[in-house]
Amino acid sequence: MRLSRRTLIAGSAGAAGLLSAPAVFGQGRPRVVVVGGGAAGATVARHLALESAGAINVTLVEANPSYTTCFFSNLYLGGIRTIESLRFGYAGLVSAGVEVIHDLATGVDRDNRTVTLSSGAVLPYDRLVLAPGIDFVDGSVPGWSIDDAEIMPHAYKAGSQTVLLRRMIEAMPQGGLFVMIAPPNPYRCPPAPYERACMVANLLTQVNPTAKIMILDPKDKYSKQTLFENAWLQHYDGMIDWVNPEFGGADVEVRPATMEVLIEGEAQAVDVCNVIPAQRAGAIARIAGVTDDTGWAPIQPDSMRSAVDPAVWVLGDASSAAEMPKSAVAANSQAAVVVQSLLGDLAGADVPPAIYVNTCWSALAPEDSVKLGGAYEPADDHIASTGSFISRPDEDAEERRLTYEESFDWYDTITADIFG
Repeated sequence: MRLSRRTLIAGSAGAAGLLSAPAVFGQGRPRVVVVGGGAAGATVARHLALESAGAINVTLVEANPSYTTCFFSNLYLGGIRTIESLRFGYAGLVSAGVEVIHDLATGVDRDNRTVTLSSGAVLPYDRLVLAPGIDFVDGSVPGWSIDDAEIMPHAYKAGSQTVLLRRMIEAMPQGGLFVMIAPPNPYRCPPAPYERACMVANLLTQVNPTAKIMILDPKDKYSKQTLFENAWLQHYDGMIDWVNPEFGGADVEVRPATMEVLIEGEAQAVDVCNVIPAQRAGAIARIAGVTDDTGWAPIQPDSMRSAVDPAVWVLGDASSAAEMPKSAVAANSQAAVVVQSLLGDLAGADVPPAIYVNTCWSALAPEDSVKLGGAYEPADDHIASTGSFISRPDEDAEERRLTYEESFDWYDTITADIFG
């Protein structure tokens, strides 16, 4: 399935009729504040500004002046992409009419409809969009806290952590041991830890061919499992071991100070340890009070509007999108629905039915990628899958090469759509 702009921004054609509709809100333009400048938030901000043609005042709050995509960051770890190729600025959003503020959102007053920034500035809003991505659950990996990330990196928020992890991999002694602690469900991009194992192995085959990779996993199964395990045999035979709960993958403790991992109480010295903890919605969603006991933000499935507050939308990795995975395509697809919902809400026009899609590509080796994905629609109380696809284990090299090239085309398309 080759993604087009129509697939990425499903339903956007319906916006044309809204642009001439009056967007009257009090005495001025309605104010929409978007918090989070990743695949979800930046897409909403840019397209809302473009499609409202100036009728809506759109402000994006993002702490970082540039964004490094988590999607494709494993290819940097594998030596296939540069880190610079994954970085994007916000000039395209400014050109679209978005006011971009590089600051950290530290508070939300839903009664008075304001967002407080770390600088002390207070932004009023009529509608609020929260797309803060993920945070980590403290204590989910015994012995590890976010303070230990410089010793045992997570590299699950792309940027400096990604660069640090690659530097550590390249500095491993010959024949050394790389250990990954995989996260429990749900988490950002289900295939990503196992694609990462492939990409780390790809780098090691070039610089450290006798090194070993061990994946300690609290799960009995994982996304694209057959495809990944076949690839490990084909490309990296004997280098990668997956340890499931039956063999101690769920009974793990780390000792960053001594670079050890305890598996069922038995200490194992490691050279590099990639700890990917359990995850939850980014802090501002919790501060705003729109998350529930799961740590994620429940939403209305036809609009991504918060189930807690009708003036707030939550999308991307932070949301409870039921059967949709937490991926870049899913976030981008949800953003299209949010834009239509906001345009309809603020202009009083009809909103087209919500259409959601997802595709996740995974690089197994250079010129060898697989994919899975599906279509989704609102059900009574959740977003439900209406169909899916996945690469076949028996695909030939040419089909895999085409999927690999398709993933690069997709990356260029989606980042242009997000950032302009």
